[in-house]
Amino acid sequence: MKHGVFITLEGGEGAGKSTNVPWIADYLRSQGKTVLVTREPGGTEVAEAIREVLLSPELPGMNADTELLLMFAARNEHLHTKILPALVRGEWVICDRFTDATYAYQGYGRGIALSRIAVLEQWVQGDVRPDYVILFDIDVTTGMTRAQARGRADRFEQEHAAFFERIRHGYLQRAGELPARYPVIQAAQARVNVREQLQQVLERIIAETNT
Repeated sequence: MKHGVFITLEGGEGAGKSTNVPWIADYLRSQGKTVLVTREPGGTEVAEAIREVLLSPELPGMNADTELLLMFAARNEHLHTKILPALVRGEWVICDRFTDATYAYQGYGRGIALSRIAVLEQWVQGDVRPDYVILFDIDVTTGMTRAQARGRADRFEQEHAAFFERIRHGYLQRAGELPARYPVIQAAQARVNVREQLQQVLERIIAETNT
């Protein structure tokens, strides 16, 4: 039985999710929470190996369904090996990307039917869903400029702008359907303003969960 709180961070390339993960974890720990930080694809030794395949720019392009199945293969390992045990222990799990990324990237981005993704989601996760999905929203041009400044691009970062516009649309559509569960951070703002937004969101989550 799940007792902890499951929070995922989502957004397009260069939105600042990964940059803010340590700050989020530190803030929650300052509030007395036990926090596990992890990421997708990855999080376990097996899932990290799958991540290398998915992100490698050296490998030839793969079929969109292959990409989708690899994402869920990594997720299955990650969920059952790392995430669920932490939640059972009552920890707060902060995961950099989860299944919303699959809907955004493989669904809206690659054009795979959302209904097919939903079948895999139910098969791998059962009833497990994030309690909150913090969406870092940023315009594609700014996000890609930030991503390119990091250095060598991975396989996804090499995609064209239209791909990332579809992803952003998908994220915002999902957030719009359940706004209380999907707080949106205006990620193009200065770091201090982003963290002010994050603190307000985290304060609300703590108040609502009382965990």
